[in-house]
This record gives sequence, C-alpha cells and structure tokens, in this order.
Amino acid sequence: MKIVCDDKIPFLKGVFEPYAEVLYLPGKETRPETVRDADALITRTRTVCDRNLLEGSGVKIIATATIGYDHIDTSWCESAGIEWANAPGCNSSSVRQYVTSVLCRLVSEFGLRFENLTLGVVGVGHVGSKVADAASALGMKVLLCDPPRARKEGPEGFVDLEEIIDKSDIITLHVPLSKEGPDATWHLFDSERLSELKPSQIFVNSSRGPIVDNASLKECLKRKSLKAAVLDVWENEPEIDRELLDLLALATPHIAGYSADGKANGTAASVRTVARKLDLPLGNWSPSGIPAPRQALDFRLDAAGKTPQEVLCEAVLHTYDVAEDDTALRKNPGSFEKLRGDYPVRREFTAFHVSLDGGAEKAASALRRLGFEVD
Repeated sequence: MKIVCDDKIPFLKGVFEPYAEVLYLPGKETRPETVRDADALITRTRTVCDRNLLEGSGVKIIATATIGYDHIDTSWCESAGIEWANAPGCNSSSVRQYVTSVLCRLVSEFGLRFENLTLGVVGVGHVGSKVADAASALGMKVLLCDPPRARKEGPEGFVDLEEIIDKSDIITLHVPLSKEGPDATWHLFDSERLSELKPSQIFVNSSRGPIVDNASLKECLKRKSLKAAVLDVWENEPEIDRELLDLLALATPHIAGYSADGKANGTAASVRTVARKLDLPLGNWSPSGIPAPRQALDFRLDAAGKTPQEVLCEAVLHTYDVAEDDTALRKNPGSFEKLRGDYPVRREFTAFHVSLDGGAEKAASALRRLGFEVD
C-alpha cells in the first residue's frame, strides 16, 4: 500500500508508516509518475488533481486537508472512480481570528468605532457564519448574503449582493470558487461590481484569489474609489501583483486559515478519510501535542480607563496580529510560498485565557463569545 502526501501538512509524518509506504513531496512536485502506483493522495491546494495527474494511476481516494477543493477536478475523478473529500470547516475558527484581527487593525488605522460600522458578509457557510458572529460580538451590525442558503432556507435573515454593496462599511468574502452555475463566483467582484463600491468602503478577501478581478481592484485603489482593501488571497498565486500589494491596507500570503488548530483539524479529517477507504485502524485519529505559540496562552490585561473596543482589540491582537504577516510579505513578496510553508505557530482564541483587571464586563462578555476563557 502506498500513500503520497504533501510534505507541508503538519502532524502527518509517522501516522501511516506502520501500515503503508509513505512518500512526502512538495505539492507542486507531485507528478503522474509519483502517484502511478499510489493508493491514496493527501494534499493541499497547490496540487492540481485532474486527469493529467491521475489517469492510469492506482489512486482510490484523494483527501485534501483544506476547506477549498477547486484544485480537484471532481467531475473527472468521479467518472474515473476516484473518491475525494475535503475538510469542511476545518479552519473556520482560524479565518474568524484572522478577520477579527483585520477588523481591529482597520478601526485603529482609520479611527473607526465598531458600533458605528456595518459588516457585509458574502458567503455564510462554516467560515462566514463564524466571522459574522465575531463581528456581532465586537458590536458591529452584520448583513448576510448567501443566495444558495436563502433559496434553501428562505430569504429571511439574508440580503442580496446589491444591498451588501449599498449598506456595508466593510465587505468580507467567504465563498468557494466556482466558474459555472447560478452561483458562479469567479470574478464575482469584476470591474463592473467593483465600480459600485464607494470611497467610504473597505473590502476584504480571504476566500479565493479569483473571486476578485485583481487588476480592476488595483484600478479602484489607484482612483481612490475605495477607502481600503485587504487581501489574503490573490490571482496568480504565488506570483502576486507587486503594484497591487503596495496599494493595500493589509496584505498576507494566503494564511488566514493557517492556525495550528485549523491545520490539526484538516490533517485529522484527511487521515480519517483515507483510513476509512483503505480499512486502516485510524478512523478516530487526532493529532496530539499541538505546540504553543510564542505568545503567552495565559495573560493579564489592564482594562482600567479603556473602552470595550480598546480592550477587545488588545486581547485579539495579543493572540494574533495580522500586521506581522503583512510586514513579512511586504519585506519579501517573492517569499510567498516560503512564508506559507514556514508559517509560525498560531493558536486560536479558544487556546487563550485572559485575566481582566479594572473591570470591563462588556468586553469580558464579548471575549467569551469569541472563545476566550476570561476571568
């Protein structure tokens, strides 16, 4: 039995070795000759799993340790009898932390107040739902746009994209990438739709790069027809548009979902999927010993004389400050893949315990809603 694995998937080495030959390779170096005699493939988004890679191989199952699966030609795989599985929701709390950190940085940069802002969430699945709840915890008004859910569940609680554009101060995208059908998202924000945005608005994309026409976004920012934009995902990754990079308020190398907790969830989902298919005794496997970050997991925060927003942002940025990833990318844009591959340990809100001195019950309640342990 042979299993080919992306060598950047954490917690994986040693798991399958008692049962199979395991080959670890960089995602982009996974080629037809390496999978020809493989039974399973465990991958990330950098490996395109299609006919070119898999035809004539022995692969029975593809497990991607990611939410997204647009790198898998699902139709061809199914026609060829190859099963596939993604890891829905695995890094949803990580993206929530990322967006919350972004929001904290934006209100500081532009002198804004959470209670005066409306966040428009486009795509309200595993990730968008958690982002919406986090924004509500911060005190923002939230609008939800998800046409597939609205059709299935009824329109109550949802708005259309035009209303998001019309009424949101900040718009954040959390949709899958699809090119066909009534809910196609490729260039969902094209030049026409981007032109509808206002100079007072901020635009955030941490879903998939091609959801947004990057060239048109660049022109919007040049014309100052948009207050600011934040990108974690890009067209043509890892060869990103350097001119666009210089125009962004915050820019990161596709790491929104890269918390250690999210990675552990994705790896666990992939291991269990392959184990079930190959009848291996790992159906309930989970990684142990998720490492600690450089930040203290237990910390104190003096809330005396501070607004709830100040307390919330100080706590959030203690756990993860998006500005550090922004600085690293700007310092060396050509290191996009290395920054992803060597990403430092980041733990989610639920790993942290904060002691608040000086009162601040409103902030304490919001922090608990975000997942912190608070006393």
